[in-house]
Amino acid sequence: MKARLLFVHALSPLHAGTGQGVGVIDLPIAREKATGLPYLPGSSIKGTLRDQFEPDEDAERNRDTLRVRIFGPETNRADEHAGAVQFTDQTLALLPVRSMAGTFAWVTSPYVLRRLARDAGGAEVTAPPDSVPEPSAVEQCVVTEASKLSYRDDGKVYLEDLDLTPDTGQAGGASDWARWLGERMFVGDEQWREMLMGRFCVVHDDMLSFLLNTTTEIAARVKIGDDSKTVVKGGLWYEESLPTETVLFGLTLAFPNKQTRLTDDEIFEHIAGELKRPLQFGGKATVGRGLCRVVLAG
Repeated sequence: MKARLLFVHALSPLHAGTGQGVGVIDLPIAREKATGLPYLPGSSIKGTLRDQFEPDEDAERNRDTLRVRIFGPETNRADEHAGAVQFTDQTLALLPVRSMAGTFAWVTSPYVLRRLARDAGGAEVTAPPDSVPEPSAVEQCVVTEASKLSYRDDGKVYLEDLDLTPDTGQAGGASDWARWLGERMFVGDEQWREMLMGRFCVVHDDMLSFLLNTTTEIAARVKIGDDSKTVVKGGLWYEESLPTETVLFGLTLAFPNKQTRLTDDEIFEHIAGELKRPLQFGGKATVGRGLCRVVLAG
């Protein structure tokens, strides 16, 4: 078995929902129970990628397509053998938050970076920086040495209506992390690496929890009657989405078997070949939600 890191970069608002909510938001996004971090289920990744491979129109006769060998047989004969690839849930790495300087910040926290480092330790990828920048107080943040987030008048970082004081002593560590992420998320694209370097911001874990509850996109949706051209009864609802530029991460694991007849590296190579164009995840595809760029690192 081998593993590689997978990054999902939202190019449009991403709605990976849970069905129906119990609060004021009718269609909330999926969140981990203990941490509250948003995530994209691994089943969404697997299902979308499976559809990218050649279709298996005759499931009874055509039992040897690349699609079947990598992802397993169709539902009516799923007991024949397991698939050769697994995808973990993709959890939050970077949350875009509106900033007074620099347009927006890519925000993360010490816990998220430690979790990313833990997953990277089991994957075929260059190890991330040893130390994790950590603000000493909720009112502080850590930005890079080339940051564009500090406001010119007082040097503070303004995220939404919050003012944070940068901890300049840890700027080098933040730069190392931004550089490591940029080299894996934006392979061969120096401009986007520079954007990440200028907008990377580490906030306190408690601050990230607050931002996760206040900076996601909430959209009011309505259903119009065909005849009346007015909102039908019960046709108003609110749905939540992760904003454009959100970055998620997770693991992709290869489990070759005798039916697959492929090595770990060949499995990853075939999957990477289907990631050269954006993919759609989650719900509301017909209104442009969930268009994502996916990168298999390593």
